Amino acid sequence: MSKVTVGENEDIESALRRFKREVSKAEIFPDMKKHRYFETPIQKRKRKEIARHKQLRRLYRNRKKRF
Repeated sequence: MSKVTVGENEDIESALRRFKREVSKAEIFPDMKKHRYFETPIQKRKRKEIARHKQLRRLYRNRKKRF
């Protein structure tokens, strides 16, 4: 949970900027998007398989560039 205390002479805009920075550091938004709706085990398995294939393609492409 991110908290930001607003100082006496601080603008609300600067406090909001600090809050947004804290939220992005804590990686709250990706977690929120992931848990926005229920994901069945089949959907989860499929998502992980697609991510694994993407990662392997990236590794293969990078390895190809080196040689």
